Amino acid sequence: MTKIGIIIGSTRPGRTAEPVARWVLGLAEKRDDARFELVDIADYDLPHLDEEVLPAMGQYARPHTLAWARKIDEFDGYVIVTPEYNHSTSGALKNALDFLYREWNNKAVGFVSYGGSGGVRAVEHLRLVAGELQLADVRAQVELSLFTDFENFSVLAPAARQEDVLARMLDQLVAWSAALKVVRAA
Repeated sequence: MTKIGIIIGSTRPGRTAEPVARWVLGLAEKRDDARFELVDIADYDLPHLDEEVLPAMGQYARPHTLAWARKIDEFDGYVIVTPEYNHSTSGALKNALDFLYREWNNKAVGFVSYGGSGGVRAVEHLRLVAGELQLADVRAQVELSLFTDFENFSVLAPAARQEDVLARMLDQLVAWSAALKVVRAA
């Protein structure tokens, strides 16, 4: 069965990423074509890039990097839940992505973003990063606006149409994740 990690892409206290990720998980678990699991980057306490050898070499030395690599390697694809901070993603998420290389290769990724403009600029940056990590990004993405999909800019209350958008993104993500298993096996 295809296994998808839903990455909580913020470590900020009081973060909105966690309820958004739990909303994604709740809807994803209704599907029977993949298994889904939350992955919280805050649980790995990753400092700012403290490995001496480039991630592409795969010679991780630090316990936190090894634990992060083991977790990420378990999945066939990912949903990345990202805030938009200053027209980009969170520094913590970028750092978590940068820690690894091979574990991301030839897998699929879909995005759920949120912010004043739906987080679209954060995802544009992440698509560039995904390409370098050999992550195949799917076209459909969920863009949650702080103005229309949250109450008081903080309590998640997605518009009904967002469930359809999420379903479309997950359809693409699961299909690509399953297809890329063949590439990884070659």
